[in-house]
Amino acid sequence: MVAQGSPVTIWCQGSLLADVYGLYKESGSGSWEAQAPQGSRNKAGFHFEYTSSSDAEQYQCAYRSRNRWSGWKCTGKPSPSAQPGSLVLPRDNLTLQPLSEAGFGSFALTKDERLSPPRRLEGQQSPDFPLGHVSHAHGGQYRCYRGHNLSHAWSAPSAPLDILVAGMHRKPSLSAHPGASVPQGENVTLQCRSEVRSDTFHLSKEGSLAPPQHLRLQDTAPPVRANFTLRAVTSAHGGTYRCYSSQSTAPHLLSLPSDPLELLVSGSSWGLQTPPTWASSTSAE
Repeated sequence: MVAQGSPVTIWCQGSLLADVYGLYKESGSGSWEAQAPQGSRNKAGFHFEYTSSSDAEQYQCAYRSRNRWSGWKCTGKPSPSAQPGSLVLPRDNLTLQPLSEAGFGSFALTKDERLSPPRRLEGQQSPDFPLGHVSHAHGGQYRCYRGHNLSHAWSAPSAPLDILVAGMHRKPSLSAHPGASVPQGENVTLQCRSEVRSDTFHLSKEGSLAPPQHLRLQDTAPPVRANFTLRAVTSAHGGTYRCYSSQSTAPHLLSLPSDPLELLVSGSSWGLQTPPTWASSTSAE
């Protein structure tokens, strides 16, 4: 808090490897750049000699090191018409949305690190990349980049986001052993069985934001069975499950979903919401 007309210095602290610091208003109405001081590269000061009411705002800073600007992330989400998460079906309307702090107005999207040139958006703080109706070509691994409005440098790539497209092969079947109704605290195995050659299986729970669990098998001669074991089940394990099969040669193209399996946990309290614990084993016959 400062009096109008008084000087103020805003310090940005980053890395000893930084060479440039940037300060910007959250609204995007102002930005400044400063070289990292030689004697103390992990911070830089931005001095305002005379403050006015227009300076009253939230500020953020970033630093550049080896032509890369600090910190960001990228997430992907289907539209409400698609299954939540990264598992989608043909004809779902898919949108990938980078999440970034203010002050970064340029974004780029690459797929499988082989798209040339990348898709780009300019002048937006939280852009959407609409990819349209899903087809098999949308399956793959995506990465996002952001550009700082103070320079032409791009950030390091985000963590990869895998988009899985279901509906490419015949559906497997899903069963529960010893049964679909299990007492709280017991173990249950959900077995996904494919009648076609498959070496990877995926298990998803309806309404879960987590990516599907997956298992990789060595023996792929049909019929192929993959066992997903849920240990010491609680009410949090109850719900509707589906499984999918795929080939490692096309890891982002999955089969049609199995018929749904409703898992009931008996003797549990509805107020108990302990997160489930996953364990897995595989078998092939």
